[in-house]
Amino acid sequence: MPDWPKSLDALEAAPRHHTVLLENDRVRVLDTKVPPGDTVPLHTHRWPSVLQILSWSDFIRRDEHGRVVVDSRATGRPAAVALWSEPLAPHTLENVGTTDLHVIAVEIKST
Repeated sequence: MPDWPKSLDALEAAPRHHTVLLENDRVRVLDTKVPPGDTVPLHTHRWPSVLQILSWSDFIRRDEHGRVVVDSRATGRPAAVALWSEPLAPHTLENVGTTDLHVIAVEIKST
């Protein structure tokens, strides 16, 4: 597990955008909602996860220095509604689309 500060955990650093649906010693399930035009503050996701896309919107992910890491307008909408994600280092996420970005993340904790 990466050694990022606990203060950057998604629930602590960006609680307005992340809600816990379930958590135990094996998984944490997060409900993430980002309205159009909103930017999620700098945060991390320390565990790999399965992402279920409930509603799509274009976004820009920037690293802790403000450099663009992902611009979904360049990569396009994913073909699948379920995706795999490795742990995510400190980043912000800006919804540059016109609809809510809504994702359920099942984070797989190390055993």
